[in-house]
Amino acid sequence: MIDIQKIRADFPILNQTVNGKPLVYFDNAATAQKPLVVIEAIEKYYKEINANIHRGVHTLSQLATDAYEVSRNTIQKHLNAKHSYEIIFTAGTTFGINLVANGFAALLKEGDEVMVSHLEHHSNIVPWQLLCERTGAKLVVITMNDEGELNLDEFEKQLSDNVKVVAVNHISNALGTVNPIKEIIEKAHKVGAAVLIDGAQATPHLKPDVQELDCDFYAFSGHKVCGPTGVGALYGKEEWLRKLPPYQGGGEMIAEVTFEKTTYADLPHKFEAGTPNIAGGIVLGTALDYLNTIGFENIASYEQELLEYATEKLLQIEGLKIYGTGKNKASVISFNIEGIHPYDIGTIVDKLGVAVRTGHHCAQPIMQYFNIPGTIRASFAFYNTKEEIDIFVEAVQKAQVMLS
Repeated sequence: MIDIQKIRADFPILNQTVNGKPLVYFDNAATAQKPLVVIEAIEKYYKEINANIHRGVHTLSQLATDAYEVSRNTIQKHLNAKHSYEIIFTAGTTFGINLVANGFAALLKEGDEVMVSHLEHHSNIVPWQLLCERTGAKLVVITMNDEGELNLDEFEKQLSDNVKVVAVNHISNALGTVNPIKEIIEKAHKVGAAVLIDGAQATPHLKPDVQELDCDFYAFSGHKVCGPTGVGALYGKEEWLRKLPPYQGGGEMIAEVTFEKTTYADLPHKFEAGTPNIAGGIVLGTALDYLNTIGFENIASYEQELLEYATEKLLQIEGLKIYGTGKNKASVISFNIEGIHPYDIGTIVDKLGVAVRTGHHCAQPIMQYFNIPGTIRASFAFYNTKEEIDIFVEAVQKAQVMLS
């Protein structure tokens, strides 16, 4: 069970007013708010152990290194990766996807195919387009239907021995659709394709088991799971991480450098060039520990309640249409009101203290599919309440009256 008042007390930002109204924060799909334990852990690092890692013999460097590697182990256990060296610290999901796409440039040739879905964030489209331009490979799109779900029968027909990579998100940031990634992974593996999962939107809501899923890569961002911005993690199966060349050159990722030849460090350091976001890496582990104390089953159950409650309330508004009506959804609602631009709704509800996202949500192909400029997106987290949803719905109704 969720003790909502106890949880909300952990998030100081929720206790403020915006434009003279109590803040209702429904932009969690963009970034999650941070609990005190995370804020204090960042402060503690800079106050007590700030030093570079893996390089110093002095005490602070060893303390920082130990804390950083403990966090790597925390992420390994959270994802149920087989080895801690299969966890690469990154700057976020986008960085992780680019790392993998860049590595496949050495493995693909003209005539090979890379598959992405119609539901992807631009971060899981553009790196693969760049890869195809470099290698002569072809980008193939898994289609979607009017409910915002992927057409798996069509996907199966598209698969062939030419497909070398399949890259799909676990949950759509724009529509909230939970994709059947285990089935996608199984089908892709039958033709020998590697599978990358964009887990940016999934990791706040559920606990992925990368061994059970059998994915080859899984990327996520710290700031979506109540951690800091500018840090994330990429899981990669050992066999694939050994095949891929380094993404960047510099300190830490080398074994030996001469002007004639450089040899690379072993995993995971091969992919971790330069001084990392040390505080971010350490505190990402803190954030995951916090979420696990609440329990992902509790989070999922409570957020499903919020989703169902908000969906029922919003659909009572005349002229309102929800985009993304699949059977399996995370706590995201994208909608428009007939005859009103989403930006105008978002601007007015902000004046009433409600934070939502408007626009194409870095998922323009989805908007093109529905022939709309964008949507209003309300995304709920475990620290939100039904009372906040009531305030939000009332704000939308006021905006509708003002703009009609």
